[in-house]
Amino acid sequence: MASEPRLKHKKNRLEAFSDGVFAIAITLLVLEIAVPHVREGSQLLEGLLDEWPVYLAYFVSFMTIGAVWIEHSALVDALDHIDGVFMRLNLVLLLLVAFLPFPTRIMSEYASNVSAERVAVVFYGLVLLAMVLMLIVLGQHAEREGLFGDDALDERKEEARLRYQLMPALVAYIAAGLLGLLSPRLGVTLYLLVAIWLAVPIRDVRRLFGKNAA
Repeated sequence: MASEPRLKHKKNRLEAFSDGVFAIAITLLVLEIAVPHVREGSQLLEGLLDEWPVYLAYFVSFMTIGAVWIEHSALVDALDHIDGVFMRLNLVLLLLVAFLPFPTRIMSEYASNVSAERVAVVFYGLVLLAMVLMLIVLGQHAEREGLFGDDALDERKEEARLRYQLMPALVAYIAAGLLGLLSPRLGVTLYLLVAIWLAVPIRDVRRLFGKNAA
């Protein structure tokens, strides 16, 4: 007996909901930046400079969420439709995105405590690793279930994006977490470099397949 076909869902509501969660998560990062309390105006500059771990954590998380949003948008734009499993996997990704402000605050709070900073940086890296892993799972599910429709070019673009961007990022986050055990500052620096690389990719997928698409 043939199995019943899976229900196909339009992707517009998923895009709108996802964009809202990404926007809220980035906004929550700003709310974690507190105004330094100083008695005299001459101490304000010193107080602002002392908050540099907070600024660094904010920038790393902002770039990371922005990079994940770009990758997520590229994936969803390439889809013809979505199914129920994709929607539920997408919720797991959004859960991690909305959770990121918490490890961001922990990492900035314990920047001056070496032993605690190691734990904070590794914990932060685990969340980043889970986010990228969920993006890869979403892409593989879309390919396996034929959510790209009949557009083979879109599917090939997605395969290239996973191969040249997300898979190296996954390895880099693992390396950064291990590096964070030895040197938390270097681990955070690698997190930032990966986020920038994802947000400003070196490889252009359209250019890569431009000749074949012609």
